[in-house]
Amino acid sequence: MMKSVWNGHYLDGKTAASQPAAIVIMPTGLEIRTEAGESFRWTFREIRQTQGSYRGEPIRLERGREITEAVVIPDTEFLTELHRRVPELGLRYHNPALRRTRISLTVLAASAAAALSAAAYVWGIPALVSVVTPFVPISWEENLGESTAGGLAPPDQRCGRPDQLKPIDHIVSTLTAPLTYQPYRLHVIVAKDPILNAFALPGGTIVVFRGLIERTDSADELAGVLAHEIQHILKRHTTRAMLEEASTAVLIAAVSGDASGAITYGLKSAQVAGTLRYSRRSEEEADAEGMKMLLAARVNPAGMIRFFERLDREAPELPAGLNFLSTHPVTKDRIKRLREIASASSNTKHVRLLPQLDWKAFRKLCST
Repeated sequence: MMKSVWNGHYLDGKTAASQPAAIVIMPTGLEIRTEAGESFRWTFREIRQTQGSYRGEPIRLERGREITEAVVIPDTEFLTELHRRVPELGLRYHNPALRRTRISLTVLAASAAAALSAAAYVWGIPALVSVVTPFVPISWEENLGESTAGGLAPPDQRCGRPDQLKPIDHIVSTLTAPLTYQPYRLHVIVAKDPILNAFALPGGTIVVFRGLIERTDSADELAGVLAHEIQHILKRHTTRAMLEEASTAVLIAAVSGDASGAITYGLKSAQVAGTLRYSRRSEEEADAEGMKMLLAARVNPAGMIRFFERLDREAPELPAGLNFLSTHPVTKDRIKRLREIASASSNTKHVRLLPQLDWKAFRKLCST
């Protein structure tokens, strides 16, 4: 017999108090009804699960970053019913039906630690990572990404109030709107550092440095950079690349979903992110899929090409060290491939991004 209403508690993120609430599973999200008579609708795209992956652990679902709302549901059968009603959610939320498989993988990983260490010497960490990465829980990636962001761009080194960052949020929403399935809650952080760079971190966080924003001439150009970085996240390129720099113990923690392992490694991974090198295959895939993302969202692809062309021309003049070219080498061959993909949209009517926004003024958001 289907259960339609689940008892739990709602936390508004502003106070420590929790309110008893009824949670109803809808086709596109959850409806939350508090005892005080309030009602909220959360879509699945904006909800992330932070607890409830282990037997007997209450389920905690959160929404928001600056102010994080949450619901806690003690009945663990909620997740089973959620997946039964909305099977297209896939691995976005833990599926208890796969718990036996996950436990088996965890036990196998723990018991095979010595074998993995030996295999690392024989085949190397990269070969093991390619096998492990598909089994890493999204919640583990999120913990790793958030911990890494804290070291790469500490809160006091970030710029832009929420209202000032709305143009970036709009660009991300425009790019992801055509996606039928998006397991990550994408979040862009703008760092004050004037270097020309951007990083995609595991779990949905993108760090864009002030220097890169100041180098763009339009919203279309920034959209091209963000589309490229989003694809690194969706294809798990960043997770794979960072795990390749990790130890076997971190790989075991990743497969088992051990959050403490993600946080511990995340504190050390900011330096790794700063020197991260993607494989040629990963870069080409992010290029191609990023361009396709622009086309699907009807964003003018010329912006992405124009930005990369300018970087290619100015490469000798850019300061040495940490910059976008050091982690995302731009070549004439890559630009040629982007042009070839973009040519498929020659008859498409593109939507102008943020037509009312003064882009020159926006580029100075870190100066205000």
